[in-house]
Amino acid sequence: MSVDRKINCFQCRHYFVTWDPDFPRGCRAYEFKTHMMPSAVVYSSSGQSCLKFEPKANRKPPK
Repeated sequence: MSVDRKINCFQCRHYFVTWDPDFPRGCRAYEFKTHMMPSAVVYSSSGQSCLKFEPKANRKPPK
């Protein structure tokens, strides 16, 4: 995985939306809630793109 690769949290199976208005986004893999996108927090904390990104499974079969 490239360090410069942008991670889209909306496409990750670990991303979730919280009920907390101060921390509306979360990551189950790293177990935290934040007001920013979780991948941006991981990058700013570690200097690496998220290493736990896993694409979501498709819910609908292709037509």
